[in-house]
Amino acid sequence: MSAGEEPIGEIWFEVPRGSGLGEPELLVKHLFTSERLSVQVHPDDTTAKAHGLPRGKSEAWHILEAEPGASIAMGLREPIAKDRLRAAAKDGSIVALLDWKPVRAGDFWYAPAGTIHAIGAGLSLIEIQQNVDVTYRLYDYGSNRELHLDEAVEAARPAPYEAPFAPFELARGRRVLAAGGPFVVERWADAFTGILAPRRGEPVWLIPLRGEAVVGSEPIEPGGVWIVAGDAGVNFTGSCDLLVAYSGRAVHEALISRSRNERQS
Repeated sequence: MSAGEEPIGEIWFEVPRGSGLGEPELLVKHLFTSERLSVQVHPDDTTAKAHGLPRGKSEAWHILEAEPGASIAMGLREPIAKDRLRAAAKDGSIVALLDWKPVRAGDFWYAPAGTIHAIGAGLSLIEIQQNVDVTYRLYDYGSNRELHLDEAVEAARPAPYEAPFAPFELARGRRVLAAGGPFVVERWADAFTGILAPRRGEPVWLIPLRGEAVVGSEPIEPGGVWIVAGDAGVNFTGSCDLLVAYSGRAVHEALISRSRNERQS
């Protein structure tokens, strides 16, 4: 993978041209924030397709670095009617309605489509999202950027955030962080060798956080993103820690086949 266009504060990791992978269902970004980002919401698949889009947009964030006091807003402090949501977005009082949650390095958050959210200042994070060019802004702190009140109010669930998934350990060193939605995110932290076997049509995104690993014959390291579409040998050292993402609702339990000596240890 290579970094694509770099809007200020963002690095987009895109599939290289000529890779034969077409347009993947996921997109990975590295975000850096020096101030609060706009209050946003994204449509689910049904709403998005009704507006001519290929899919909706759920997102997940892994916090790499967080300044003291850093926070993100996830949902509202209490349920409100949609007409009140619209009024609060117009007059700016929506900021006080948001449920601002403190974050620190290593935290993981999953925002299903329809979640009202905002990323705070002083953060460096990895964003994994459905690959679609849609953002509905509810409020942007008086900037001149376009708001999308009609679309945002339609798509939003104006209620407190409820985590849709409880992370669990699938195997030694393999933790499932999100599943049951349009994509799965896992975190791997273990030393092993084996075969990575993506499901047909569901390439796997590897996002190293620290340490060393080899996929096929290529070393991977923090700061980059790799996409694997077919079977590949892997060798992860004991210091390796990475995020693994792929589309689909169900966890791919057979994604990694460890070597026999690893299974018996």
